[in-house]
Amino acid sequence: MSINDVATDQESAPDIFGHPRGLYVLFFTEMWERFSYYGMRALLMLYLTKHFLFGDREAGLIYGSYGSLVYAMPVIGGLIADRYLGYRKAVAFGAFLLVCGHFGMAFEGQAAVEQWVDGKLVIQRDSFYEQTFYLSLAAIIIGVGFLKANISTMVGQLYGTKDPRRDAGFTIFYMGINLGAFTATLACAYLGETYGWRYGFGLAGIGMLFGLLIFHLYRRHLLGFGEPPVPEWLAAPVIPGINRERLIYLLGVVGVFGIWQLIQQTSELGLLLLVMGAIVLGWGIWFSLARCSPVDRDRMLVMLFLIAVSVMFWALFEQAGSSLTLFTDRNINMGDFFTAGMFQALNPMYIIFLAPVFAWIWVKLAAKGLEPTTPAKFGLGILQVGLGFAVLVYGTSLAGPDGKVSIIWLALMYLLHTTGELCLSPVGLSMITKLSVQRIAAMMMGVWFLSSAFAAYVAGMIAGAMAIEDNDTGAVDALTSLAVYSSVFEKLAWVAIGLAIIVLALSPLLHKRMHGVR
Repeated sequence: MSINDVATDQESAPDIFGHPRGLYVLFFTEMWERFSYYGMRALLMLYLTKHFLFGDREAGLIYGSYGSLVYAMPVIGGLIADRYLGYRKAVAFGAFLLVCGHFGMAFEGQAAVEQWVDGKLVIQRDSFYEQTFYLSLAAIIIGVGFLKANISTMVGQLYGTKDPRRDAGFTIFYMGINLGAFTATLACAYLGETYGWRYGFGLAGIGMLFGLLIFHLYRRHLLGFGEPPVPEWLAAPVIPGINRERLIYLLGVVGVFGIWQLIQQTSELGLLLLVMGAIVLGWGIWFSLARCSPVDRDRMLVMLFLIAVSVMFWALFEQAGSSLTLFTDRNINMGDFFTAGMFQALNPMYIIFLAPVFAWIWVKLAAKGLEPTTPAKFGLGILQVGLGFAVLVYGTSLAGPDGKVSIIWLALMYLLHTTGELCLSPVGLSMITKLSVQRIAAMMMGVWFLSSAFAAYVAGMIAGAMAIEDNDTGAVDALTSLAVYSSVFEKLAWVAIGLAIIVLALSPLLHKRMHGVR
């Protein structure tokens, strides 16, 4: 199908509620993909500490390693789709790997046990099911890499560059993300913690299977968008029976086995991310000083500074899936129905209700010339994440004699973290496109995603710093855990608030160095 044919079909195809039918195919595919991802995320730390009996520190590093690779892989998956495979085939392959990974997580096997051996307490794990777990995580990581960035790109292709419906289309699409996250966190966490881990992970797999089926059965509504850039090149044989398309799929499977090994080397992965981050930051500063005009230099340096600030924000924000979930399990008075993982649903719920409010506020402020600048929004974002931890620390001071904290303080913390996210997250990608020198814009977008990967690993390290030792019965004492969490949360609050004050104080200077870019 030629570009002209696609354009003609796009114009003649009947819309649904004023938008292309393909938008709703992508909406439901992404909704179910996010359903599977957040459903599994709600259970992961609890599964690591309760089923496999990993200590908090080791579980935090595994969680951080998984998160960092999930954020890093879309950079590679996007390049492969852009140049060779096309977005539709990349999304389909990624969805298939995700189905395999999520169903693999449902094979939990025998729970780990603690045994005394030669006077030492040793944890006995079934190595087969432990390796199945790591292999399943690897399939999910590679699957997200092929799917995540590319499905968003396809949404943009459904609209012309000047189509006034474009922003509204992305709003509908992102609503699917939050609907999937909200429903999955409640359903998968409840099933997994109440009836068995296999049911929670299995439901996540079923959700991803629905997404794959919807994408495959209704792909005709995509109107030919997302096809390979050069189909003839992709179909050319490499060796008898294997063309270039099949070779890419085989390399993707090989990548799963590579990540299977890498994710078990948590310390080495952290060192790799640190070295890569130092190299990228050093190169960015050198490029800004040596290869840019004064205006571009200033913009690039502001961008690098704000990327560094975002690392701290996301490292604290991502405590939701790790230390905050363990804190909820051990120290929140949840009642008889709710489980710890279910409270992660507060964030997507707040976004569903507050995102339109924030969009309206920014428009109104912009009309009056009062909208905060991009650096100020970054400062406000990290200020609110710090205040969220401060609220929780205050709540811990009111804990009962059993070490349990009222649920209202957790809800307020998630509210502040969400409003912080709504200040910072929407302007992040926009900031990269506005401030980056055009000849390296694509690479700087990759740097933005890699900074998120580094933040996820740092989040795991922070969670590991709140390791709680078991008592003689193998359980965690609530008063002991309360003291540890309140102490670390207080430090996180002061660090975030201090950084926010610095960013807000510097925001006029930073905005000036952006030379007219809002």
